[in-house]
Amino acid sequence: MWLMISRILATWSAAAALLCGAPKVVGGPVAVDVTARTATIVWVVQTDELTLHPPTGEAKKSPSLHVEKTTLTGLQPNTRYEYEAGGEGIKGSFKTAPATRTVPAATNGDTPTPAPVAPTPFQFVVFGDTRTRHDVHRRVMEALVKHGIPDFVVHTGDLVSDGNDSSLWPVFFDIERELLRQTAFFPSLGNHERNSKDYYDFFRVDTPYYSFNWGNAHFTVINSDFGSAASSEIARETFWTEQTRWLEDDLKASQKADFRFVVAHHPPMSAVTKRQEFNPHMVPLIPMFEKYNVTAGLFGHDHNYQHYLRDGVHYLITGGGGAPLYDVDKPVEQYVIKVASTENFVTIGVTGKTAKVQAIAIDGKILDEFELKAQ
Repeated sequence: MWLMISRILATWSAAAALLCGAPKVVGGPVAVDVTARTATIVWVVQTDELTLHPPTGEAKKSPSLHVEKTTLTGLQPNTRYEYEAGGEGIKGSFKTAPATRTVPAATNGDTPTPAPVAPTPFQFVVFGDTRTRHDVHRRVMEALVKHGIPDFVVHTGDLVSDGNDSSLWPVFFDIERELLRQTAFFPSLGNHERNSKDYYDFFRVDTPYYSFNWGNAHFTVINSDFGSAASSEIARETFWTEQTRWLEDDLKASQKADFRFVVAHHPPMSAVTKRQEFNPHMVPLIPMFEKYNVTAGLFGHDHNYQHYLRDGVHYLITGGGGAPLYDVDKPVEQYVIKVASTENFVTIGVTGKTAKVQAIAIDGKILDEFELKAQ
């Protein structure tokens, strides 16, 4: 009798332990690598936790994180899908990209040529440098969500202050939860990601640079963090040479797109005095941007808002996602349109051959507003 009771108690104890130690979702779910026909849903679960007790100071908890994912195929273009993910049945949604526009072939004889199919309108939002001041980061996200959920998000890097610190990622995902569960997410590497494995795992990014299409626009995302790209100077230079070659090939192949956006963390110009000559690898890319008719470069790194126009290419710096603000004390006078030392995000709405851009401050006020024309 007592043996049976002992076994029952042991079974209950084991079940309780398993229940208490069950993985919990601490990141996402979020749709990444979204195209017109496919998408990958990822969510991050905490499977365990380690507590470090240093000789001095407070103990620090480091969660053990694991990525769950599923890839969806056979989707319809420009369609919103809803889903539930994880054992907790967490709900989310995303919208697939519009189908790439095709121009009907000309007909023979007197039959008129069909008119081209109009591109599907879409809207996306750009922001970056969300790594610190979590209360401010949260306020920026609240203002963004209040403004309206976009079709997708472009993050200009420095998601967290140290990409190798597992305790920081759940904080990032918690603050951006309402946004990320309703849209597609396309990130770029910042220097604070430190080229960490978690960045690649969490967002299903296979390489430090990649590109994607959305409707009549092409997006080229590169890794501007030269210092963390490899372990030696020779390897870093090799990486940069390979990436630059890929960048040119990608831009050359995208000339039929109405809009071409280049995304990177480090900007090639800056209004911050200490940043004026901080990243010499980005400045030499400017002639390539001009040669291949880049519509706009989207950058972060400087914790403020900056807008420049040089030889037909717009340069937008939106690094006001929460990190401590930098003064805009030395803008590049011959190209400057607008600079402001404030938290911000940028919305871009594309309709046909016109893209309306608005830079919006944390209080909801419009900092800058202009239009981009197809090239």
